[in-house]
Amino acid sequence: MTPILEAQDTLFREVFGIEGQVAVVTGGASGIGLLAAETLARAGAHVVVASRDAERVRVAVEGLTARGLSAQGITTDVTDGTAVGDLGRTVHAEHGRIDILVNSAGVFTTADATDLELDEWRRVLEINATGTLIPCQVIGRLMIDRGRGKIVNIGSTSSLVGLPGAAAYTASKGAVLQITRTLGAEWAPLGVNVNAIGPCDFRTPMTASFLDTPEYRRWLEHALPIGRPGELTELRGAVLLLCSSAADMIVGHCLMVDGGRTAI
Repeated sequence: MTPILEAQDTLFREVFGIEGQVAVVTGGASGIGLLAAETLARAGAHVVVASRDAERVRVAVEGLTARGLSAQGITTDVTDGTAVGDLGRTVHAEHGRIDILVNSAGVFTTADATDLELDEWRRVLEINATGTLIPCQVIGRLMIDRGRGKIVNIGSTSSLVGLPGAAAYTASKGAVLQITRTLGAEWAPLGVNVNAIGPCDFRTPMTASFLDTPEYRRWLEHALPIGRPGELTELRGAVLLLCSSAADMIVGHCLMVDGGRTAI
C-alpha cells in the first residue's frame, strides 16, 4: 500500500471506523433496516438483526453470515417493553455493551383523513413512534451507563412535510423527529448521540406495491427534484456517518436523504 493509500485508510478508520462495535438494528430483516445492518456489518461491526418476523430474521442473518459478516438474529416486538428489555439484556450479557442502535421498524399506510380508522391510526403510531421510543429507552439506558453510544432513528421526508392521504404515517414520523431532537438534547451531555435519517421514497418491500405505478411516478417527478426514487445503497453513507465518531458533534439532527424533496 502506498503512503497516500495508507493515510487515506488511517483517516477513514479514525473518522468512520466502527470495527468491533456491537450494533442492534430493529426492523433489520428487510428494507432500510437490512441495508443498515449490512452497512454496519461490512464496516466491521457485529450486528444484531431484530424483528418480530422470525423467518425474515433467519434469512437476513444467513445472508449476512454467508458473506463472512458478523451477525446474529433476535426476534422481538418493538412495541413491547418487556420484549425489548429482554433483547437489550441478552445482547449486553453476550457482548458486554451496545455501541449502536438503529431504529428502522415501521409501517406505512394510506387513507384519506376523513376515512382513516382510529384503530389504524393507533396501530401506525404504536409501531412507528412508540416502537422507536421503547428501544431508545431500553438501550439508551445501557449506553448512558457506559457514557457513550450512537442512536439513529429512521424518520422520513414526512417528518417535515405533509403527504396527502397519509395522516397517520406523517404524524408518526413527525413524532420520530421530535423524539430524536428531545433525546438528542437530553443525552448529548451523557455521551449518547441521537440523530435520524429522513429518506424520501426508496425501493423497499414496503413501497414496492405502489412505487412504480404511473400515477405515483408522475407525482415523484414533480415532488423530488432528482426525479426518481432512491436506491437503498444510497443510504449507506448516511448510516455510517451517524453511527461513527464522525457524528460526535451531531446532536438531534435529521439528515435528509431525499433527492431534494424538502428543499422546495
